[in-house]
Amino acid sequence: MQILLYLTDFIVPLVIFGIVGYGLLMKVPVYDTFIKGAKKGFLTVIKIMPTLVGLMVAVGILRASGFLELIANGIGRFTDRIGFPGELVPLTVVKMFSSSAATGLLLDIFKEYGTDSYIGRIASISMSCTETIFYTMSVYYMTARVTKTRYTLTGALLATLAGVTASVVLAGMMT
Repeated sequence: MQILLYLTDFIVPLVIFGIVGYGLLMKVPVYDTFIKGAKKGFLTVIKIMPTLVGLMVAVGILRASGFLELIANGIGRFTDRIGFPGELVPLTVVKMFSSSAATGLLLDIFKEYGTDSYIGRIASISMSCTETIFYTMSVYYMTARVTKTRYTLTGALLATLAGVTASVVLAGMMT
């Protein structure tokens, strides 16, 4: 087990040295290529900045207005019956838009219920097995100029449902 801890400390540096070494062996101008890639990445960040700001503002408005609590009370009555605590509905909804806002909600859940509580365990597992669907779709599709998303949203929502279901099952197994 101790060897895995040492190995994880060296994975990132080994990958970086491996990429640089391979580039040098193939006689690629590594530094120039890196600078070109960094420049493209910076331009991509500038392009997606309005989308990021818009998503952050929207999540902030939803949270401050009390709309998330309204959703939690309404949907929570149904989800409590099927084994998913209604207190976690806002976390699940916000996670689809913003991981950082969901982390703030997660910390609030930890403060109120504790990290080792049933709700805390579901929230932790759920955060690790769900994705920021709308953020990811908007950033990637806007950058690639994709206009027809086909089944992406449906697939992502089904994957989120599977992740949330798995979090309830796994947290239940821990009790």
